[in-house]
Formats: sequence, structure tokens, C-alpha cells
Amino acid sequence: MNAPIDHRTHVRHLIVFFLFLVTSLNYADRATLSIVGQDLKLNFGLDSAQLGYLMSAFSWAYVAAQIPGGWLLDRLGSKRVYGWSIALWSLFTLLQGFTGLLGATTLAFVTLFGLRLLLGLAEAPAFPANSRIVASWFPTAERGTASAIFNAAQYAGTVMFTPIMGWITQTLGWPQVFFFMGAVGLAGALAWPRLIHGPREHPRANAAEVAHIERGGGLVELDRPGTAGSTGIHWSALGQLLVNPMLLGIYLGQYCINVLTWFFLTWFPLYLVEERHMSILKAGFVAALPALCGLAGGVLGGLFSDSLLRRGWSLTAARKTPIVAGLLLSVCMVGCNYVTAEWAVVVLMSLAYFGKGVGALGWAVIADASPKEITGLSGGLFNMFGNVAGITTPIAIGYILTSTGSFNEALLFVSVHALLAIVCYLGIVGEIKRVELRAARPAAA
Repeated sequence: MNAPIDHRTHVRHLIVFFLFLVTSLNYADRATLSIVGQDLKLNFGLDSAQLGYLMSAFSWAYVAAQIPGGWLLDRLGSKRVYGWSIALWSLFTLLQGFTGLLGATTLAFVTLFGLRLLLGLAEAPAFPANSRIVASWFPTAERGTASAIFNAAQYAGTVMFTPIMGWITQTLGWPQVFFFMGAVGLAGALAWPRLIHGPREHPRANAAEVAHIERGGGLVELDRPGTAGSTGIHWSALGQLLVNPMLLGIYLGQYCINVLTWFFLTWFPLYLVEERHMSILKAGFVAALPALCGLAGGVLGGLFSDSLLRRGWSLTAARKTPIVAGLLLSVCMVGCNYVTAEWAVVVLMSLAYFGKGVGALGWAVIADASPKEITGLSGGLFNMFGNVAGITTPIAIGYILTSTGSFNEALLFVSVHALLAIVCYLGIVGEIKRVELRAARPAAA
């Protein structure tokens, strides 16, 4: 017999906590160039446009590898693929530090660009894997909060690591940032296989918890050994995802939301240094304050969405309400163009990041809506669309700065995308519900 409900374990909370830690590291490794960027510009003789291209290198490979990464997750399972992903991206982070030995040469720039490409390739399965693990471990009514927690790690990565990276850059030199972050990641890769299991295989999860997850819509068999890759997926399923208006609206909305994400990950610390004339050490600490607000907003957005579900709101209303409200608040960042006091800049950026956090529920929505047979592939496609912003945003802002010498138009560029995300959710997405795949047609004889 199952254990009584009051004796149900809560291992799923430990699972999402570890996803939170790993994802914090994931985002910190992406953001290293935003901290060392000023030193790189000086040491390598780069202008803002060239630095923008270097910042975008990660996303070129990251975007290209999303669909293959999602396919690998569906074939081989989250635990195996994610474990290798952590180890490889940490290695490529560490190797970036050695480019400092090459001096201010074209070879150094090309090598660093190549390592950023490899970093993007290695990190590609991470977020689709997070989504698969949450879909497996959490019932629908808890999935918004769980997804918000791992998604909020993008802000926690800044809070935890940006001040450390700023201190290392100023006191030890920029190459040491990569050595430190790579070593931390390799330690996480060693811990991964000991901590992550499926619901039925986890030694600390009892039958009552597994039954609770399954009754609530959790896909407890999703990543069970022997089941990955056995569904006979046809690539026609990819076409079904792309022509579904609801999913397409979610994908386009995520691109617009990620323009805000990539501004904060790449150019925001440099905005504080170049536009607001802060030292890199001060910028590192100041950048952590809006990120802390983003972390709070991300968690509160998920809690609020799930609380609306428990009160009887429809899934559509419960997910869209915090998305729209949060993104409207994030537009306040454009107010920084009209203030001079540092405290006012910090307040406006903190409010914008808080709003962006509240509205960043895309991973919960895609976990609710993806066909259960191809959650990895759908998550990969979702992440591919979203992280095209990682290519366009650093480059566009780099050119804006080169042509205008000011961040004013850059902040307007970012704010407009928050409004476009609202248009996607209100005008395109429609009702949020799980997509059912149509059976593939048999090949002609």
C-alpha cells in the first residue's frame, strides 16, 4: 500500500533545488564576458561592435544545437545527456582563460570566439533537460513554481557570481575568472549522477510522492531507464510544432523576453561602467542588485501563477496574467534615459528586472503545452527561438553604441521587445493546452 499522504516525501523539492544551482552556474558561465569585457576591449584592441560579435558567439552554437540537443534528450534521457553537458561546458569555460597567454593577437580573438562557440554547443541541452525533469517530477499545479525556480537561476547566477567575478578581474586578472568558473562547474559535474534520478528510481522518494506526482499530471515515466528513445518519433512532429499557432506564439514570445535577458547578461555591466562611469568592481556589485530583484520576481511569478490555478483559474489565465503584468513593469527601464542619479538607475533597473522575472514563465508554459512524446524536442525548439536573441541583442546593441555613442537607444530597443512579447501572448497564443501529436503517415510502398 502507498504511504499515507502526510508521510509523503518531498524529494522533488531537492531535485529542483539542484537544478537551480546547476542553472545558476550555467548562466554565470555565459555572462563571464560581460564582466571581463572592458579588459578584453583594452587588451585585444576591440571596439563595441567587435565585442558584440564576441558576446554573440555563444548563442550561434547554442541556437543551432537546440533541436539536436532536444532530440538527444528524448533518445538518451535527461540524466545522461545533462551530465555530459555540465562537464563539457565547464571544460570549455576553463580553457577560455588560456587565451590570455596569446596576447593581443588575431589568434587570441579567434580562439576565444571558437571556445565560446563550443560553450554554446555544450550548454544547449540544459534548459530542455530542466523542463523535462520538471515535467517528470512535478504535477501540473506545482509546475509553474518549479519552472520559475530553475528559470530564476539566471538571476541567481548574477547575484552569486558577478561580485566574485568582478573582484577576481580587478585583483587577479580576467583569465582567472574562467579558471575559477570552470573548476566550480567540473565539481558540479562530478556530483550530478549521484543526485539526479527519475521519480521511480530515486532512493529517497517513496511511493506516496510518486503517486502524488502521477495523479497531478506529472510524467513520471518520461525519463525512466529503458523508455527513452522508444517512442518511435518521426521528424514530421517538428513540422507539427512549427505550424501550431499556440506554440509558435510561445516561441516568438520567448525570443522577445530573451532580448531583456541577454541585455542584462551581456551589456548591462558595461552600461554601468561606460555610461554610468562605475569601476568594474562596483559594477559587479551593483549589477547583482537588479538580479536579486529578478530572482525574487521569478519565484513570485511562479508562485502567483500556481496559486491562481489552485483558486480555480484556467491554465491560460493563470499563466498569462503574471506574464503580461511583469513585462509591462519591465518597460520602466527606459526611464534610465531621463535620470542622472545612480540610485535612480539602480531602482529602475531593479524594477525592470523584477518585472521580467515575474513574466518569465515560458518554461512553465512549454511544459504545460508540449506533446508528451517529444518534450525534449519541443523544449529545444522553444529554447532555439528564444536564444536567437542571444545572437541579435549583443550585436544590435554593439552597433547602436558604435553609431550613437550612447545606451539611450539600446534601452529603448530592449523595452520595445517587452511590449512585443505581450502582443505574442495576447494576440497569438490563445488557449494554453497540451498539444496532441498526429500519427505519422506510413511511407508509401
